[in-house]
Amino acid sequence: MARKKALIDAAIDRADQEKGLLLVLTGNGKGKSSSAFGMAARAVGHGMKVGVAQFIKGRTDTGEEAFFRRCPEIEWHVLGEGFTWDTQDRERDIAKAREGWEVARRMLSDASFNLVILDELTYTMNYGYLDSDRVMADIAARPHGQHVVVTGRAASDALIAAADTVTEMADVKHAWRAGIKAQPGIDL
Repeated sequence: MARKKALIDAAIDRADQEKGLLLVLTGNGKGKSSSAFGMAARAVGHGMKVGVAQFIKGRTDTGEEAFFRRCPEIEWHVLGEGFTWDTQDRERDIAKAREGWEVARRMLSDASFNLVILDELTYTMNYGYLDSDRVMADIAARPHGQHVVVTGRAASDALIAAADTVTEMADVKHAWRAGIKAQPGIDL
């Protein structure tokens, strides 16, 4: 343990850079958005201002939103109308994504936001609702100290390459496949 401590201490000493991080939470497993919202809670605990842009999802009755709407440090936007298999209107989905991106761009260009969460953004890029090059350029142009978290399945190679940290959630087992409906406090 003494040797392990020395190695860890040396690695901590070498980490001397400070900058806004780009984190990507992807994969088929559950917990990408929940992890991002955990970071929102952590940021608020440090007195930081947080912006949340939820793409695709159209629900405004989730536990996270109900809780965070009470926090003046968080600006929360539900920018979709539901999952694409629910809406069945590609042109409307594209229009909503583009409207939503303008909200996200405003937060990404505002240095008063310490953390911006772009929830389910990967879908808008993968389905061609948003121009991926523009999204990547807007993220890259954000203020130096601003952190960004992007969630969603199938993160693009460009997004992964640009990220400082990438976590892939693995789907090992899910209650839904056993016929258990989404549970408040766990899934909603």
